[in-house]
Amino acid sequence: MIQKSTLAFLKSLAAHNDREWFAAHKPAYEAAKADAEHLAAALAAGIAQFDPSIGYLEPKDCMFRIYRDARFSHDKSPYKTNLGVVLQRGGKRTQYACYYVHIEPNNLFLSGGIYMPSPEVLKALRHSIDVNFEEFESIVHNKSFKKYFALEGEKLVKAPQGFDKDSPAVEYLKHKNWYVMQPIDAAEICHPDFVKKTLKAFAALQPLNAFFNEAIDEM
Repeated sequence: MIQKSTLAFLKSLAAHNDREWFAAHKPAYEAAKADAEHLAAALAAGIAQFDPSIGYLEPKDCMFRIYRDARFSHDKSPYKTNLGVVLQRGGKRTQYACYYVHIEPNNLFLSGGIYMPSPEVLKALRHSIDVNFEEFESIVHNKSFKKYFALEGEKLVKAPQGFDKDSPAVEYLKHKNWYVMQPIDAAEICHPDFVKKTLKAFAALQPLNAFFNEAIDEM
């Protein structure tokens, strides 16, 4: 679970996104960061029970810096107004499929799958979906998966180059990303049962992540 004080800090940060305010509230940030790291540790331990492929993950492997890189952005705000917990094989910034919790007031959600793959990974995933379509379709239409998620992601208008427009998998081949999202609210993320319920949702996502990761391993 996440403490209400963490959400309160992030809400205040969004309203006072400057270095002077942040410096004055550094202890509150450190408490919020520790809170998210505690969640990361609990989720990593739980996910490893049904997806051992993620290996041993420390909280630092699952957390991004709160400091924004504003060099090439019109928005010069120095800090992100969210905390994210990303759990994937090899830690953050690998190309493997992930399990993700987004912590931001009024924009809380669970997510996972593949987002913004490299061209090489994108091609490998499309190929795997095309040649293993029955397996892929059985995963995304599985009752447990559909209880929590629906596959999302930006798509091409036409079949990607090198793939048959008449392939039964063509609608999935058009995807540039294959991810899932489930909105949650503050009451859910602050509830003592949050980790337990989240692990159930992520267990339903595991077959899809395993499908993607196998294709990446075979590149």
